[in-house]
Amino acid sequence: MADAVHEMKALAEQINHYNHLYYTLDQPSVSDAEWDKLYDRLVELERETGIILPHSPTQRVGGELLKGFEPHRHQARLWSLDKAQNNEDLTAWHTRALKLFNEYNTQNPEDPLPPFTFAVELKFDGLTLNLTYSGGELVQASTRGNGTVGEGILPQVKTIRSIPLQIPFTDGTIEVQGEGIMNLSVLEAYNQTAAEPLKNARNAAAGALRNLNPKVTAERRLNAYFYNIGYTDGIAFADQRDMLAFLQENRFKVSPRITFFDSIEAVAEELHTIEELRNSLDYLIDGAVVKITDMRTREVLGYTEKFPRWAVAFKFEAEETTTILEAVNWNVGRTGKITPAAVVEPVELAGVTVRNCTLNNMDDIERKNLRHAIGTLIYIRRSNDVIPEILGKVTEEQDGGEIVAPTYCPSCGTMLEQRGAHIFCPNKLGCKPQSIAWLAHFASRDAMDIETFSEKTAEQLYDELGVRNPADLYDLQFEDLVKLDRFGEKKARNLLDAIENSKTRSLASFLYALGIPNTGITTTKVLADHFRGLEPLMAATADELTTLHDIGGIVADSIVSFFQDANMLECIERMLRSGVAPVVEEREEPVADDNPFFGKTVVLTGTLSLMGRDELSKKLEALGAKVTGSVSKKTHIVIAGESAGSKLTKAQELGIQIIDDEQELLRLLDGN
Repeated sequence: MADAVHEMKALAEQINHYNHLYYTLDQPSVSDAEWDKLYDRLVELERETGIILPHSPTQRVGGELLKGFEPHRHQARLWSLDKAQNNEDLTAWHTRALKLFNEYNTQNPEDPLPPFTFAVELKFDGLTLNLTYSGGELVQASTRGNGTVGEGILPQVKTIRSIPLQIPFTDGTIEVQGEGIMNLSVLEAYNQTAAEPLKNARNAAAGALRNLNPKVTAERRLNAYFYNIGYTDGIAFADQRDMLAFLQENRFKVSPRITFFDSIEAVAEELHTIEELRNSLDYLIDGAVVKITDMRTREVLGYTEKFPRWAVAFKFEAEETTTILEAVNWNVGRTGKITPAAVVEPVELAGVTVRNCTLNNMDDIERKNLRHAIGTLIYIRRSNDVIPEILGKVTEEQDGGEIVAPTYCPSCGTMLEQRGAHIFCPNKLGCKPQSIAWLAHFASRDAMDIETFSEKTAEQLYDELGVRNPADLYDLQFEDLVKLDRFGEKKARNLLDAIENSKTRSLASFLYALGIPNTGITTTKVLADHFRGLEPLMAATADELTTLHDIGGIVADSIVSFFQDANMLECIERMLRSGVAPVVEEREEPVADDNPFFGKTVVLTGTLSLMGRDELSKKLEALGAKVTGSVSKKTHIVIAGESAGSKLTKAQELGIQIIDDEQELLRLLDGN
């Protein structure tokens, strides 16, 4: 047995080496017949011994059908990238970074940051992958998810032959990020024999990697390119070149086109070159990524709440085309809003097959001359959006079928109500799409944060267990859940544990979870901080509510109406009886009233390089300021960053105090 295992290890290492040469380096070194001979021998030994090594190449063909995706929490957050869509945006990003760079070097002359150098990488249009290696072994692979938690797809990823199952680096754990793709030539070859041809490479790759049958993933012969190490145990890199060298040394496939430059002007030229090359590549790209290479500089520049300040995604110009508007369907949202969605004749656009387009309401339809457009030619555009938009009708003639707004809810049949430009279904608790969306919202991360709960779960519980509103979740029993399709004992227990854990979320989270119309996270936090309890809020009058920060008459009326609804009151009462006990967070220390922002109404406009707008808003609110979105005679201060527009102009016309020096702003925030 020991001799057989030793031979298996040697065969696996040899085959993986040949795979690396062929699939990663595009340098085949043995014939197919020689490779097959080694592979067949390994299969024979595995059959005889009953042992399969963790990194065996035989595992790349796909195993048993999976029951579902397990959530995976990333070791380090996967950040989104800010977008630049033209040279002006690119220059603005560079200017912001350069300003922080100069300020740091002025304050730290003894240890300055080096001059900027830039890396330009292709932005592959596939599915983001996050691979975890521990002790040199691939132990997990996941999708990006929300940046913090993704879906575990290790069996699927193991089928990608360009991804190493073992790497030379064995000193701890690392997370490696890249993009799973399907080469266009592979897609073309696949479609020649496929019973159901695939329409585009991006959806083919994403669909394969999120398919519960890894054999489907294997059949599509996916590829993967890697560009970042998001987490490491005890290893650091000097710059992007150093990181890429590490990736290559550890058998990862990196982008075939990575260029380095010393000036932003040269970067702009390279971006233009890549855009011209775009249609000649064997894979889909939707832009390029520009990164400042030095790692210490990245650490100094840091992050906004959403993006790294040291990188930007340059998105290529939107693509437009024409197609036929086939129909308009009306969908019901969480708040009961009925929204039109256009169905168009399938057309290829920016690397995807478009079948649906967005519309907002009947006013939008009228404005775009679409009232009589069913069956006629329309313009559509895709610009970094999953769902493209309709620009308008190709001709001015009213020669198509008419788009008619519904009078009754397309789901539950309730008579609809017109509220401003939109129509609503008032049957909140008896309309299936509303109930399902409300349940999913209630369980979301910023609300009650019920892990493992999804919209699919909500729909299943609605259909099979009669769950209609959040209060029903707290009545669920293990015996009922475990009988459901796709619910084993573990999943049932995990869901019940997550529901139990949600009972002590903060009052602000609970109020947000309730889905009070016209309120969001910021407003519910204001309510929680002021009323310090659910009962005082439920008894509040509209006049009392409008005295609070950023709550106007419409929002106040929405809150009062919500807590006067008998069905809502019953739902809340049931939750409280079930043990839901929203926690009131401790008050912060009283704000000193001698700072320049205390009691002032402040408006932010333009781009601020030293901190994100959300971060600055929180700092100002902590100092007792009221941050609003529009300039009026009641505004005391306008903080203006780069590219400030009409708000700055209006402030100047009204003679309002303007702060446009960020160093001065920092001094005032610090109380100096």
